Amino acid sequence: MVLRMGYKGTDGNGYVDMSYAAQAFNYIALMKSRGVNVAAVNCSWGSSNTGGMAAATDALIAQDVLVVVFTCNHCPYARAGWPLILNLHKKYQDKVGFVAINPNDENVYPDDSFENMKKYAKEWGITFPYLRDETQQVARAYDAQCTPDVYMFGKDRKLVYRGRINDNWQDPSKVSRHDLDDALFAVASGKEVLKEQFPSMGCSIKWKQ
Repeated sequence: MVLRMGYKGTDGNGYVDMSYAAQAFNYIALMKSRGVNVAAVNCSWGSSNTGGMAAATDALIAQDVLVVVFTCNHCPYARAGWPLILNLHKKYQDKVGFVAINPNDENVYPDDSFENMKKYAKEWGITFPYLRDETQQVARAYDAQCTPDVYMFGKDRKLVYRGRINDNWQDPSKVSRHDLDDALFAVASGKEVLKEQFPSMGCSIKWKQ
């Protein structure tokens, strides 16, 4: 499901109001997510039925655990992360809701347009909501910094994890820590997530000027 964010109502094209709610790549601005006090952050996900929003969020809200990933289509870091996120969704979809959000300015990076999101969603087999943050208000509310930037919320919708997917995005054969998978397993098993969390790294979010 690919939907735009930041619009009131729906017009038949999936426009939904969600406003409340590197050596080979040395030309890319590398950013890292910011560390946060996980005990002090709430999930700002809305549950309003306005504009058909319920169709996009009811299944997510019903899950005890919610993973929110700010990501995109063009960034090599994000593209390397997509198969990992999709595999984790398959592994935990009975217990965890997943949603991806693309906040990038499509005027600067046309590959991140809504139309291309729909194309890649079909090509990559994305079966959970992939949303377009048209106004970038959601990304700013979450203080998202890069693509991918991963957040995981527990049953009470308190942030329990914000960090990297694993410790080697370039070479899967050299991964020694599966950070997000470990965090998901812990929460799904009723255990606490490790306090030591490493920031995600990726392309900077392309903010509108």
